[in-house]
Amino acid sequence: MVINKELLQLRKKIADKRPDFVRQESWRYKKLATNWRKPKGKDNKMRKQVSGVPALVKVGYKGPRKSRGLHPSGYNDILIFNTNDLARIDPKIDAIRIAHGVGHKKRLDILDQATKLKIKVLNPGKIEKVEKAEVKPKKEAEKVEKAEVKPKKEAEKVEKAEVKPKKEAKAKNIGKKVTKS
Repeated sequence: MVINKELLQLRKKIADKRPDFVRQESWRYKKLATNWRKPKGKDNKMRKQVSGVPALVKVGYKGPRKSRGLHPSGYNDILIFNTNDLARIDPKIDAIRIAHGVGHKKRLDILDQATKLKIKVLNPGKIEKVEKAEVKPKKEAEKVEKAEVKPKKEAEKVEKAEVKPKKEAKAKNIGKKVTKS
């Protein structure tokens, strides 16, 4: 569902009229990328805005103020760091984007709260909803695995004990002088 269609269309209309801003002489040399760099030379034709040379970036090429910051879906894009930030969101006009630094546990809480409040989440990720009841058996399973690991360590100790007499025998031979007959 797209909201603010008029604003998005107006933004697109103005963006279509906007020229492609390219770095000076980027069409001439392959080593120069086309991404914008401000020309700063003393006699630079682009800086002097001579006709026939690509346009400079100027404030007049800005898009409409009301459509700035809108997501392509038409919602206002708002960055969220915790569940308390969801209180200031209007589900009709705002959509949330969960911040990059938010961990897995807090992300799940935010997603759960957002679905309850019927707020659109722009970056939900590939997180499957995990209930707390399912988390507890995993911890119990880990305890069972750790219990199984202990006998293996005991078995390794027994093997090392068997290996030690051989090392002692070698150590006894090292101290003796070998005589050739």
